[in-house]
Amino acid sequence: MNAPLRNAITPVDPVKLEKLAEVAVKVGLQLQKGQDLVITAPIAALPLVRLITKHAYMSGAGLVSTFYADEEATLARYRHAPDESFDRAAGWLYEGMAKAYSNGAARLAIAGDNPMLLSSEDPAKVARANKANSLAYKPALEKIANFDINWNIISYPSPSWAMQVFPDAPEEVAVEKLANAIFAASRVDVADPVGAWAAHNANLHSRSAWLNGERFAALHFRGPGTDLTVGLADGHEWHGGASVAKNGVTCNPNIPTEEVFTTPHALRVEGHVSSTKPLSHQGTLIDDIRVRFEAGRIVEAHAAKGEAVLAKVLDTDEGARRLGEVALVPHSSPISASGLLFYNTLFDENAACHIALGQCYSKCFVGGADLSQQQIQAQGGNSSLIHIDWMIGSGQIDIDGIRADGGRSPVMRAGEWV
Repeated sequence: MNAPLRNAITPVDPVKLEKLAEVAVKVGLQLQKGQDLVITAPIAALPLVRLITKHAYMSGAGLVSTFYADEEATLARYRHAPDESFDRAAGWLYEGMAKAYSNGAARLAIAGDNPMLLSSEDPAKVARANKANSLAYKPALEKIANFDINWNIISYPSPSWAMQVFPDAPEEVAVEKLANAIFAASRVDVADPVGAWAAHNANLHSRSAWLNGERFAALHFRGPGTDLTVGLADGHEWHGGASVAKNGVTCNPNIPTEEVFTTPHALRVEGHVSSTKPLSHQGTLIDDIRVRFEAGRIVEAHAAKGEAVLAKVLDTDEGARRLGEVALVPHSSPISASGLLFYNTLFDENAACHIALGQCYSKCFVGGADLSQQQIQAQGGNSSLIHIDWMIGSGQIDIDGIRADGGRSPVMRAGEWV
């Protein structure tokens, strides 16, 4: 009698939600005693925020501060704000966040907003607001992208997001289905989630170690609509799973994660590539992306849907047309096997091999913690206001590693590790 009553009140399993909060603090962040925590979240994620806050203080957190986003307030801006509003952003807020990170605070973001929230709004205003926000956020983003701090992203099944993933289901059923998919992908639907993450991290580390031992100079992707050679940055280093931030804390930045990733050389990408899954970006679904690279730069770009938005993304700055990340994910990953399109890059990127436009990660260089921005650039690292992942892997993609002497070794065949 109790279980049906509980589910009638909330379709989100409270036991698994508690486990997700614990994993976020103990695995995602490995929050340290006395360390402050900055959380950003949609209002719908309040139940998860409260649990995370509890577990953070139980782990000895100094101060937990949460900043909420509200979908209705966001829409009110696009529908009623004066035009000049869209060239502004809350720089004071991001400066404060950057100062908090400089003082040692950890960062946790909870994803869960409606991915199509801005789909009916003026794309020019969306692009302007995004650019203003990216410029204002840069001081804080650099602390995150450079792994100065321990940080983590997890997700909560908000009703608006759930209805995008399961549009034909009643809202309560959709939320329950999305919650269960999040719990499974985040490895919290098992008896010992922390132990499960330790085993998963060990597997990702073994993949990274093999790739680092091979020292490939480039990767060659071949498949339908794709013949792409991605040169790898000089002194690049592969990572996957848990990583050590510059503050010495080991964290799992993304939950879930199935990828091993590194930095491409910004000037050494050649050929053409097609997306294998849609990209949900700021309320627009960009589908069937087809681009061509010359000397590392996208010189031609098309999309069956959302091409105008893609063009605006590519014009963000000079680095937006170059790559900042290449990641390998087996086609048999649990997220791919689910058959779901989450409309959320945190999940969808872990269903397929992918590349990212824009900013690179300094951690993906040997000795990256000690390299200046100028040294990273000299070794091929890209710089941009954006970092946008999109999927290019499938069960029809083969990948070869190319050595400096031109020798080749198979890395993936039909989307699976060789």
